[in-house]
Amino acid sequence: MKAISIGLLGLGTVGTGVVKIIESHQDKLMHQIGCPVSIKKILVKSLSKERQVPVDSSLLTERVEDIVEDPEIDVVIEVMGGVDETRSLLLTALQNKKHIVTANKDLMALYGPELLSTATENGCDLFYEASVAGGIPILRGLVDGLASDRITKMMGIVNGTTNFILTKMSKNGSAYEDVLKQAQELGYAEADPTSDVSGMDAARKMAILATLGFSMTIDLDDVKVHGITEISKDDLEYSKKLGYTMKLIGIASREGEKVEVSVQPTLLPETHPLASVNDEYNAVYVYGEAVGETMFYGPGAGSLPTATAVVSDLVGVIKNMRLGVNGRSTVAPQYPKSLKAPEDINAKFFIRLHVSDEVGVLANITSIFSEHGVSFDKILQLPLKQKESSEIVLVTHRASLFNFENIMQELIDNPRVKEIKSTYRVEGEGAI
Repeated sequence: MKAISIGLLGLGTVGTGVVKIIESHQDKLMHQIGCPVSIKKILVKSLSKERQVPVDSSLLTERVEDIVEDPEIDVVIEVMGGVDETRSLLLTALQNKKHIVTANKDLMALYGPELLSTATENGCDLFYEASVAGGIPILRGLVDGLASDRITKMMGIVNGTTNFILTKMSKNGSAYEDVLKQAQELGYAEADPTSDVSGMDAARKMAILATLGFSMTIDLDDVKVHGITEISKDDLEYSKKLGYTMKLIGIASREGEKVEVSVQPTLLPETHPLASVNDEYNAVYVYGEAVGETMFYGPGAGSLPTATAVVSDLVGVIKNMRLGVNGRSTVAPQYPKSLKAPEDINAKFFIRLHVSDEVGVLANITSIFSEHGVSFDKILQLPLKQKESSEIVLVTHRASLFNFENIMQELIDNPRVKEIKSTYRVEGEGAI
């Protein structure tokens, strides 16, 4: 039977993994889809660069037209990254009736609806499993495995770099800058780690997850984002004392028809399954009305794990080609966007304050919380080395974000409060 012809955009870490899997798993692919798969052209930046995988030089090209405009290429696999230029290339490929497999989370978070719509109009598939959580089949799990259920919440660790950093800071007491340098040396963090440590990488993935899980178009601007750069060793030590572990958590929750999507450092009970997800690993906890709680866990990045998701999508495209159903798998969002207001968002909160060390300060501060109907789950008060100062650490019971933000403003204006050192969201119950 005629081989399926592939055009590969990019031959970096993931592209190399795709080549390895397609070449070494030909027997498995033949068994799955009933025909050979061959890579016809690979777009690279430089023809003379030394490669991590042996590739016939006749396959390499620096001209994108050799792939997106070649009538013999059936499927374009995009693993080169980039946003605006890549969007233009993929739109051209779709208009030329080529199916797309991409691992590009930035692209899908910003232009996913447009690309998916163009794919449907041209009778093409556009699959993007590898754009979220590397080798973990979370998107396929939501679209296929949990298709009959109503998802109410997705909560997870979807960035391996920040999880590695927080794991080392928490377990070894290392400073943020030292662990970041180590992550860069190991290849977990880029030379410019801003996208990871600011939380933006995780935010893009949560926008994709929320759009699929809630069947509602969630844009990147709808995700409230806070990164890990301000987390201190003191924050992590107090977390441990109170029975919590700090993780950068993406949360997408739905109550009724309103949703909230955020990425922020969050305290989790040490007994929570996500608390034991360490180093570069990812995990996503999914709550469904019927299925209850499920968790998807595995390597969130890396050449072969991510390439596995890419090639699995390729298999899906080719199976659709055999059945003649390409371009029919995309389902438009069912619900109009409806975001929760601060009054609708409820959570527990961790607050660390430096205050004047004088009689009545704690009573004064607790009265501010009680005036807004917010009570405490845990309180620690400790003296500081600085004269006339003490430190108060509080964990509230569940409260609305609206009330919490008003309380924070009153604390800022309170002359007895010298500094609000940190505030974090809390999910679940700690040990004490």
